[in-house]
Amino acid sequence: MSIRDRLRPVFAQALELAPEADVDGLRHRDCDRWDSLAHLGLVVAIEDEFSVELDADQLIDMDSFEAAVQILSDLGVVDR
Repeated sequence: MSIRDRLRPVFAQALELAPEADVDGLRHRDCDRWDSLAHLGLVVAIEDEFSVELDADQLIDMDSFEAAVQILSDLGVVDR
């Protein structure tokens, strides 16, 4: 399963979107539900799903679905 396939439901659940919501192009500035509290919940959910720990810079840089994919790739997460 790809990083994107694993990440989509994490985004949808953490941001309280419909499970089938298209999150691939989602950006923080375009999603009213993606406030600071939802961001923290999203970070925790990502860390749990991928068994990683994000640092402060990564928390700040994660402003879109694609940024999250890139951060996970940078951390060595691979498709399985």
